[in-house]
Amino acid sequence: MQYYDDFWNLRKPRQKLNIVFILNGQNVVTIPIFAGLKDFIKLGIASKIIEALSTQGYTQPTPIQEQAIPPALNHQDILGTAQTGTGKTAAFSIPIIQHLMDVVSHDKRRPIRALILTPTRELALQIDESIKAYGKNVQVRNAVIFGGVGQSPQVDALKRGTDIITATPGRLLDLMQQGHVDLRNISHFVLDEADRMLDMGFIHDVKKVIAKLPVKRQTLFFSATMPAEVVKLSQSILVNPVRVSVAPVSTTAEKVSQKVFFVDQKTKRFLLRHLLDESEVEIPTVLVFTRTKHGADKVVKDLVGLNISAQAIHGNKSQSARQNALTNFKNKTTRVLVATDIAARGIDIDELTHVINYEIPNIPETYVHRIGRTGRAGNSGIAWSFVDREEVPFLRDIQKLIKQEIPVEEEHPFPPGIKIADADAPKEFQRPPSRFNKPKSASRENSNGNNNSSNKSTNNKPNREFNRNTPKSDNSNSRPRFNNPVSKSESNVSKPDFNRSSPAPKTDKKPGVKREWKPRNA
Repeated sequence: MQYYDDFWNLRKPRQKLNIVFILNGQNVVTIPIFAGLKDFIKLGIASKIIEALSTQGYTQPTPIQEQAIPPALNHQDILGTAQTGTGKTAAFSIPIIQHLMDVVSHDKRRPIRALILTPTRELALQIDESIKAYGKNVQVRNAVIFGGVGQSPQVDALKRGTDIITATPGRLLDLMQQGHVDLRNISHFVLDEADRMLDMGFIHDVKKVIAKLPVKRQTLFFSATMPAEVVKLSQSILVNPVRVSVAPVSTTAEKVSQKVFFVDQKTKRFLLRHLLDESEVEIPTVLVFTRTKHGADKVVKDLVGLNISAQAIHGNKSQSARQNALTNFKNKTTRVLVATDIAARGIDIDELTHVINYEIPNIPETYVHRIGRTGRAGNSGIAWSFVDREEVPFLRDIQKLIKQEIPVEEEHPFPPGIKIADADAPKEFQRPPSRFNKPKSASRENSNGNNNSSNKSTNNKPNREFNRNTPKSDNSNSRPRFNNPVSKSESNVSKPDFNRSSPAPKTDKKPGVKREWKPRNA
């Protein structure tokens, strides 16, 4: 087969040409193609997918795509290692779409043929959107399954028939147990962010899903880091995999400038405000990470009180709230997005320049994923980390993992040991006016003596408090209203005679039974 390759010399991206393939002197097919995507063509990608890539603005494949796509197209298992933001999603999505585009066009049935497992809902949604973009010119159907929302729309999509599903383990197992998901026809299985899947405790759920998959399938592992546990798991489910690694294990992006600020935990909020105020133009949006959900909410509350637009995203938020926060942040409606590590994996935020570790992670690999949110797709980024005295061991572990020493910023107004008046006191936040917050009445405000009528009403009230230590008086009128009964020797109060001359007889009846009293001489 030969082809006319004069267009390789063209430099205008997205210039559409008709490439005529010739076999034995006869025209076989005329393929519309774009001159700026010749490197994608060399990988063996189909023309319909090439056209979709051009529409999305792709011009050059990333290293992970160059190394992973050819063996994946040859139906080989892949064990891929690449830092976040390097295009792993396209590396496994494009081969799957190309394999299925011919199968689904001849098969009227729509069984699930490809399964992609991800640790978080946000990552599942992002992968699903990417598959829609790459496969918009083919007949491949895709659906996304995750928890936190109602399952009815997801079940309806499965009933209509889908070829590729992207799912989180929990909701997938629920639908499998209900009989809505059948994995017997799976030909492609992807485990994305495998190390994170282990960190979040999904390993048992993943094994349950793998047990339901056919033995004959293509399996692809992709992750930013490859600890020993992930390698061990891959050895149990991969068959002669092709090991793809475009960067050393657990390294940070080269174009991300990192810096450490040593600061006390109580004064971190003051340092955050200072950096945001001083760099309002340079930092249009910033992603702030905390270790706990409560810490994320606390930072947001503090920033909102200072009229800085901020929202939180973590596991306690509903799916709609999390999607709303991400959308507002991407649209730059919200300046600060405060997140736990649930958002540290696979969230693609365009042109994010700054990431701040309000609390550095206690797991070194998590640091790599956090700062990987910036400096994506060849752009530069900045990552700042606030480190308290108790977090210094975490910093040492991080520097040992990435094999570099992070520079320290010495000149900032809140070094360790500085005393701030309201650092220990809780921050007072301005609350919006409410109809329930009514001012106190004048009578209550002047109850200390300005209102005589209120004082009179207060002083005329009888004091019903009874002090048991006060000696009792012989005058019955001075006794409290409610007092304990006293003996005859302690009181001269006359007793009622009940019309009898002697005390009541003893009875053996149980207490609580109504008894009729009668005089003994009656």
